[in-house]
Amino acid sequence: MVKRSVIPFGPQHPVLPEPIHLDLVVEDERIVEAIPSIGFVHRGLESLIEKRDFNQMTYVVERTCGICSFQHGMGYCETVEKIFDVEIPRRAKFLRTIWAEMSRMHSHLLWAGLLADAFGYENLFYQCWRIREKVLDLQEMTSGGRVIFSVNKVGGVIKDMDADMLKAILETIKDVEKELKVIKKTFFDDYSVKSRLKGVGILTPEQINALGAVGPMARASGVENDMRRLGYAAYSEIDFEPVVSNDCDCYARCYVRIMEIFQSIDIIRQAIAKIPDESDLSVPIKGNPNGEAFVRLEQPRGEAFYYVKANGKPNLQRMRVRTPTFANVLALCEMLKNTEVADVGLLVVTIDPCISCTER
Repeated sequence: MVKRSVIPFGPQHPVLPEPIHLDLVVEDERIVEAIPSIGFVHRGLESLIEKRDFNQMTYVVERTCGICSFQHGMGYCETVEKIFDVEIPRRAKFLRTIWAEMSRMHSHLLWAGLLADAFGYENLFYQCWRIREKVLDLQEMTSGGRVIFSVNKVGGVIKDMDADMLKAILETIKDVEKELKVIKKTFFDDYSVKSRLKGVGILTPEQINALGAVGPMARASGVENDMRRLGYAAYSEIDFEPVVSNDCDCYARCYVRIMEIFQSIDIIRQAIAKIPDESDLSVPIKGNPNGEAFVRLEQPRGEAFYYVKANGKPNLQRMRVRTPTFANVLALCEMLKNTEVADVGLLVVTIDPCISCTER
């Protein structure tokens, strides 16, 4: 008879940048069940609608997460703009798209470095983060912030990118693309990487749909789930197709994220080529919001859902955010089943967990 035991994983662990706890039920070295426990960094951001008006909440929502800060702010603003029934200027839409794809690039490069570090590939870790610094420099040049931009406002954006900035972006992403092609070979072809990722953490398309997984998790299992195709910001004017793999394992999740960095570079080039030459960056917002609306958008980790309810007062009545990691936790617990304890760290990293996002 095989004896079962419970191994605690987290909330403090070398592969975890943020705290999450998993109770791993094991038979010898094989996991038969994973029970998650969250709530270590709950900050009550949604309840701040009682103390901050709908304009001030833009900056609160941005701090839901550092890595996807810009897209949190954009998602919130687009939801409130929907209640006001306003159309922001086209230039503002393109600027939001450029910043959103920069955020995706720096998030995926950060993740790639953490994945390399998780299987002990320190040199690859440093290379990923060195390239990411160039993207952070672009973000600082265009917004003033390296991670939290604070450029969104209800009705548009508060900062512009001049011709010199756009030229610098094109030159930098050209260098980034060249260096990415070098590390891509390591991620895709290196024996040690393949041996740790291939065939591990299988999630079938049926499981993805049943568990509601989103983002690269879903696309790595052949499910073309990409909210950018809804056409928010300027994506309706951009030509792209979701990056998809049918391998359904950790290697496929790595493939999707690395290729999405190249896709983001292409989207930024298209946006810069098509950005209209106009001076308006926002439309005036009069009065207070009254009504309710929701918006879905594609963060680096997957689909995020924003809901706002207002009653004509400066302070909102309700604000709710559903983040992609929250949607992917169930899928993580499912793919941990029938895997080895030694693979748990890598499996957790491959969902790109953002616990502060999840707990808000």
